Amino acid sequence: MLIQAARPNSDGQVVQGSTPSNLPGWVGPPHPSCRSYPACSLRVRWRISTLGSTPLPGRTESNLQPNQGIQMSNQVFSGRHALIAAAVAMTVPMYAQAQASAEVPDGTKPEVQSLGTVVIQARGRTETLQNVPISVKAFSAQAITDAGIKKPGDFVALSPNLSLAETQSVGTSFMTIRGLSQVRNGEAPMAVVVDGVAQSDAKQFTQELFDVQSIEVLRGPQGALYGRNASGGAILIRTKQPTNETTGFFQASVGTGNEKIVQGAISGAIVKDTLMFRLAGSYTDRAGYFDDLATHSRADAYKDKTLRGLLTWNATQDLTLDLRTSFVRDTAGGGAFIYQPTHLNANCTADLNNLFDFSRLDPNRVSRTFCNNNLGINTRSMDEATLKADYALGFATLTGIISHNKVNEYLSVDQFPYTASRSIAPGLDGTQTQFVDVSSDSYELRLTSPTQKGVRWMAGFYGLKTSRFVSTTTGNDLGHGVDFISYDPMPSSPTNPTASWFADHNRNRASAAFGNVDYDITPKVELSLAARYDRDHREQVVDYRQAAGTLPAACAASNVAACTKQATFSAMQPKMSLRYKADDGSLTYASVGRGFRSGQFNQSGVGALAASASPPVNGVQDQIGAEITTSAEIGYKTLLADGKIQLNAAAFRTQVKNAPYFVFIGAVGAQVLVPLDKVILTGGELELVAKVAPGLDAYAGVGVTQSKIDKYAVNPTLVGNQAPYVPQLGWNLGSQYRCSVMPSVNLTLRADVVNKGKQYWDPENSVARNAVTLLNLRAALEDAKGMWSTALSVSNATDKAYNAEWVAGGFTTPALPRIVRLDVRYNF
Repeated sequence: MLIQAARPNSDGQVVQGSTPSNLPGWVGPPHPSCRSYPACSLRVRWRISTLGSTPLPGRTESNLQPNQGIQMSNQVFSGRHALIAAAVAMTVPMYAQAQASAEVPDGTKPEVQSLGTVVIQARGRTETLQNVPISVKAFSAQAITDAGIKKPGDFVALSPNLSLAETQSVGTSFMTIRGLSQVRNGEAPMAVVVDGVAQSDAKQFTQELFDVQSIEVLRGPQGALYGRNASGGAILIRTKQPTNETTGFFQASVGTGNEKIVQGAISGAIVKDTLMFRLAGSYTDRAGYFDDLATHSRADAYKDKTLRGLLTWNATQDLTLDLRTSFVRDTAGGGAFIYQPTHLNANCTADLNNLFDFSRLDPNRVSRTFCNNNLGINTRSMDEATLKADYALGFATLTGIISHNKVNEYLSVDQFPYTASRSIAPGLDGTQTQFVDVSSDSYELRLTSPTQKGVRWMAGFYGLKTSRFVSTTTGNDLGHGVDFISYDPMPSSPTNPTASWFADHNRNRASAAFGNVDYDITPKVELSLAARYDRDHREQVVDYRQAAGTLPAACAASNVAACTKQATFSAMQPKMSLRYKADDGSLTYASVGRGFRSGQFNQSGVGALAASASPPVNGVQDQIGAEITTSAEIGYKTLLADGKIQLNAAAFRTQVKNAPYFVFIGAVGAQVLVPLDKVILTGGELELVAKVAPGLDAYAGVGVTQSKIDKYAVNPTLVGNQAPYVPQLGWNLGSQYRCSVMPSVNLTLRADVVNKGKQYWDPENSVARNAVTLLNLRAALEDAKGMWSTALSVSNATDKAYNAEWVAGGFTTPALPRIVRLDVRYNF
């Protein structure tokens, strides 16, 4: 395929190939007052044809002259593939020889600057991206703005070998990183650290991202530094910190689904150089994207209110205290599922004469409408208070952190098979609820040596105390709605009598000791040794009001002690890496490490229910063991063409024991985890960023993970199959062009093409979701001094329909449709 782009320079000569700038992870352009971009006298003509043949159907042109807007021709591309191909044309500018003849009025060629240095803190100290022996994807504040990152899924899509499914509720998401997957009710396969404090519950991850300074995605085992659950990696998020000068911003947005967003922040000094603050807030109100035909309402309405405060006190020259608080309140639709085998009547009730057709099971079959007579109700509240102290001792910095978190989420929805039918007349689906209340307190104490020494070290202790109550119910749908159920069942309710009740109170205590040493054997060779010992004690107290067949032996109101189950999981997580830096600045490294994801309890009695289900679900136990991973990695990082091209690559092999897999038993609303005894994961990442021409950047990334079930005692015939929830291949590519449309206004154009790879959803590999390719577009105008900006973005521009999740048996949730959003921002 031949892809061409053209624009005239100031002399009217054609310059081949032009597209966007400012790479994800780049530290950003100079201060706004110093910005200098090429003039945006631009004419872009995209011609797409196969070599030796006539052009493909459709062509589009855009013209942009100084002081003018964008003009599009009336002829548009015919079809999704042509539109994506046009975006690809923008994202492969090197083929268009943009650099060859870009001239300025004096006849000289403008200099293409190098990429700049990306500073990260992946190993707990300040280092550059190209010097760290870890596979890292980094996003600066400018890159976050340019990419339009507003939720975790936005940066995940741009990070090779990461995928994220968001479904069921605002607090439910499933991350897969290098083949290690998070499943419903399970722990995440990575640590998420915000402003130096690890999130204690997976429901905290899916928050609005605003007023963020940087995001770092670390791939590969990071348990030696970041503890339990970091077997697949870590995500480090740093919000913008308090400043001496009074600064801030206000932003208003509108978008598809009748979306309205208001965000803002203000920062300044209460006492200059001593006491500084930052206050940031966000409000989102969205009607939703999907219709529920039974209730004539939107199924996925969403409201979010977030307030965050930071206070920094430089108490002395050696002591700094940071206080962080945040409050989140969400109200949304939830539990919008479709059960594919169900035949529905025109009024959304189930067709009892032809109820189920299991030939309709297909992850690629998508419905964007629902038929639940009980509209899902989902609420989430999250409160956090954290105090951090840093004290300079001379030989090291002593850091202490204490944090309190409280997470509460409630969900009420229609029951399987999700129709407008009720428990009576004709007697089919009822209702279901889930209530989760989590409170946690954590502490950390660590010593960190100076970075400049030839031997650098860190050592410390960590502790976490968690109280978690969860109740899950089904109820009879009498047509009067769904009762709010939290700590007590309501079997005699005249509105919505409880039919089944599962509840337990979990009290968990985790503790760890950790340390690492980085030693410069020579100026070119560094040896890093790290280890962390984690111990996780879990106690589950089962509610004696559960059905008798689901209780531990002798558990009763008169014998609560018999309702208690306990287990302790522990592991050492060592890691060793060797780094070699060549004379040309390139870096080669090798590492081996171990990861630990704690075991846990299923809700009591689900093993017996699974065995009695029709058909029976084998291998379900009330307790699953800890997941242990052993991973080896080699990597290479380099800068080429005088720093204008960055090329980073990594390859890994991971052995996983007790990989969790999720099973849903619809008839009783049971959500259970089953371990796969042994899984082998092999793959790697390749990432490229390049300064192609003044103002023009291109970037691409690919992630490959080949998975194989190596041992599965429950069903040995599945050995050799691929592991569920693991995309085989994913990639993204794009480009960004920044130019000046008038002396005081800059234009940024950006296109991203994201591919979500083929994946299976069950160990039987019964059917796969095909690969999905999405196109995201963004155009922004900003004041050259950075005072104001306005941006128009389109995600999933081709409106590709696909399922965000497909649970074995045919339970589906559609992914988001095309979303158009307009942002207007003022900085002060």
